[in-house]
Amino acid sequence: MTSQPRSRLHRVFAVAAAVVLGTMIVAGSPVPPATAGSLQASADGVVRALGAPIATSTQTHTFYAAAVGAEQDDGDDFDPGSIISDYNFFNSAAMTEQQVQDFLDSAPCRPRDDSPCLRDYTQDTSFQAAVERGHCDAYRPGRDESAARIITKVAKACGVSPRVLLVLLQKEQSLITRPNASGYLRATGYGCPDTADCDRKYFGFFNQVYNAAWQFRQYTQHPDRAYRIGSVPVGFNPDAACGSTVVSIANQATANLYNYTPYQPNDAALADLKGEGDGCSTHGNLNFWLLYSKWFGSPDTEPYPTVFGPCANLTGGQACEPPRWVLDDVDAQPMASAR
Repeated sequence: MTSQPRSRLHRVFAVAAAVVLGTMIVAGSPVPPATAGSLQASADGVVRALGAPIATSTQTHTFYAAAVGAEQDDGDDFDPGSIISDYNFFNSAAMTEQQVQDFLDSAPCRPRDDSPCLRDYTQDTSFQAAVERGHCDAYRPGRDESAARIITKVAKACGVSPRVLLVLLQKEQSLITRPNASGYLRATGYGCPDTADCDRKYFGFFNQVYNAAWQFRQYTQHPDRAYRIGSVPVGFNPDAACGSTVVSIANQATANLYNYTPYQPNDAALADLKGEGDGCSTHGNLNFWLLYSKWFGSPDTEPYPTVFGPCANLTGGQACEPPRWVLDDVDAQPMASAR
């Protein structure tokens, strides 16, 4: 049976959809970049954001203008069930290599030993094979790769935002503002459980960045974990005596953060965002939220309306693939005359 020709309006929509979807797939629909704000890291790793708002580009996305530089001053705004949206977590095109380099160049940096600032750091990288479909693509090695290049290449390979990796480096080791040799070895805290020493086989900046991104993608592709979308008890501290509450985890990105750092801030931590809280306070996921908010605006945004479907906002960490009929319809249309 022969199908009826589609209407002219249908063809126009198909072409527009293909263009939009293609743009999202190729470019990841990044929002405007931000530069680093003034930061000071305390000796125990609790990050305190200080100073003026971050300078931002005046350019805005079609559907979304980021409120970059809004320093959080109220713990009531922290939602333990939605720390960051899937779009902001998985948008691997959120920053280019040059934008990451510019960010690092503008960040205040005072090394704790003779280690270089991250903006000046380089190292040789090693080949990492592609995993399964939907997981990390292959990482091609390079000589003297900058931190900015490593971050953006890993982000692209594993489908994780370079903004997430930048925040992770600061949250775990204050590596952007207060680097030291130990921090480079343990850059993202990968293989460093709360109850044991770090696993030395994962030491090194590239190893740490790649394995953290790989682990986030592993959580995403195999989401049947202790922390998953739904109602899950989340503790306040490694000490079980500090208790827990049930958190309604709203998205895969937030589940990933809890699988990586399995604690939520307690009331004492939320009551004084620049303080130390009490003996049961942990600050890991709170600091992630604070840093992302300070540097890049609200973590919990989704720029595309629902008409574009969940993949437009990278729901579940999965990007859009154009339907076959859209591509067939576009390919079948004659090219318009330039005259």
